[in-house]
Amino acid sequence: MDRREFVKNSALAICSMPVVAPAFISTKNTADKMPPWLAAMASRTDKSIESLLTFQVKDKNSEDLGGLRDGFDLLNPHSTSALIQYGASGLFSPTSKYYLSTELVESMNLAALYLIKTQHEDGTIDLLSTNFHSTPDTGFLVKRLTMSYASIKNSGTPGVEKLLENLKTFLIRGGNALSVGGIHTPNHRWVVCAALTKLNELWPNPKYVARIEQWLGEHIDIDADGQYNEKSTFIYSSLSDRILITVAKGMNKPELLDNVRKNLNMTMYYVHPNGEVVTDASGRQDKAVIGTMENYYYPYRYLAIKDKNPQYAAMCRMIEKTAGDKTGSFIDYFLNDPSLWAELPAEKPFPVSYVKTFPNSGLVRIRRNNRDSTLIANNPVFFTFMKGNAVLQGVRFASSFFGKGQFQSEKVNEKGNTWELIQKLDGPYYQPYPKESIAPDGDWEKMPKTYRPQSEIQLLETKVTILETEDGMAIEITTNGTERVPAALELIFRPGGELQGVTKIENTKDAWLLKEGTGTYRFNDDVISFGPGLALHKNIALRGALPIMEAPTVFITGFTPFKHVIRFR
Repeated sequence: MDRREFVKNSALAICSMPVVAPAFISTKNTADKMPPWLAAMASRTDKSIESLLTFQVKDKNSEDLGGLRDGFDLLNPHSTSALIQYGASGLFSPTSKYYLSTELVESMNLAALYLIKTQHEDGTIDLLSTNFHSTPDTGFLVKRLTMSYASIKNSGTPGVEKLLENLKTFLIRGGNALSVGGIHTPNHRWVVCAALTKLNELWPNPKYVARIEQWLGEHIDIDADGQYNEKSTFIYSSLSDRILITVAKGMNKPELLDNVRKNLNMTMYYVHPNGEVVTDASGRQDKAVIGTMENYYYPYRYLAIKDKNPQYAAMCRMIEKTAGDKTGSFIDYFLNDPSLWAELPAEKPFPVSYVKTFPNSGLVRIRRNNRDSTLIANNPVFFTFMKGNAVLQGVRFASSFFGKGQFQSEKVNEKGNTWELIQKLDGPYYQPYPKESIAPDGDWEKMPKTYRPQSEIQLLETKVTILETEDGMAIEITTNGTERVPAALELIFRPGGELQGVTKIENTKDAWLLKEGTGTYRFNDDVISFGPGLALHKNIALRGALPIMEAPTVFITGFTPFKHVIRFR
């Protein structure tokens, strides 16, 4: 479990999301000019502060005094730093009930002291779920606490001197670690750079700048599609956008913004009709999760205003409509950068009707306004279909071919107005081991199959052809080769809707057969129809196939040679 999964499972989830530090506010009076939307966001943040305070250890005799527990009852620096981060927003914002609160300052100071206590001598902190003496996790905290430092200082709250002094101690120690420490993943490099950038704005130091330049010397990991190496559309792509903006501003490197623009341009084609983001090609823990677009609000807003980009402005309005409350997780961005307080430019619609291929991600996106599909390579789920809020979240195909018949294609090949996905399998039998090489003790493991002659080799080729129709999509499944192999096509729908026209499979939780005709899946006012059906057997737990998902799943079953066309409308 990494830091995002850690905070997602925590009672403090909203308060622990990794974000980065924007430019600092220079005067306290700026807070009085906050736009209404930001003032309202600050008021809503009070609930997060209230929640955080209930998790803090207040026993003066406890060695854990000041620390905060997470949802697993673990005291940790991430939850503890969240109180400082959100508390700083409360102290600074006139619309917060914690505005200029000296009582809150006392709690925040205890949290700062706990951070210092749990900080290692080398300046690092631990992410208890996985990383210890972790430079990257130190970077995640430091880059956000620098923003907190600025907000606290500019708030004018009485008695903040000790808090600022303790925060500085933690941050400077963290800067020492960030100046020399290593990383795990591509985005960690930019996290470290962003944290050092913000430290350098507060306390300029040549070693901070040298380390930033060293990491940036590796160049930004963005491909021709506009996607970063991890392809993590819900978590780390947006994170990279935010922190590259931080470095671009703080280090006077505007060329870094071109990478952000490339990613934002690509991401416009990764939006489902209901405002969710496509996550099927991710290489990280957000693969195929249900995620909305709040993480992109800051970069879209920043560049919409800076570039006067009307499509970015339209993306902002869409995010406000579909995930507006969640943008409060990034309130420190908005409080610390008054340039974001400007009105968005006039809008120009972003793309909602297109066919777009992303070869580096093995993805094809087809959207027609309120209906869209995603075609995916290197994934057992090779197709999704959505109409409004009715979601077919995956289509899979499998056969019981030698225990390895789960369909997956390395590529999505465009063939005129169709797309093809192909899998070729073989199933050999093995002859006696070469006499001169037989293990004297008869140990099977000493006689590997790679050295045995093969015979009676069975072959199975599966071809999936996908076609856009006038009112939806069609999938044709065709197999060639070994006959009488049981096969099953899975239609996996999102929980919460209603299936009709299908037959429940006995002794299953949520598995159904479409025996003939057309079935429907309804979610509120949105309906997906699918068919025709086929049900030649009820063996849905094929040997070698992936386990059935915990979701309403409709099966179409048959035997090889399997040939069936199913349409989605």
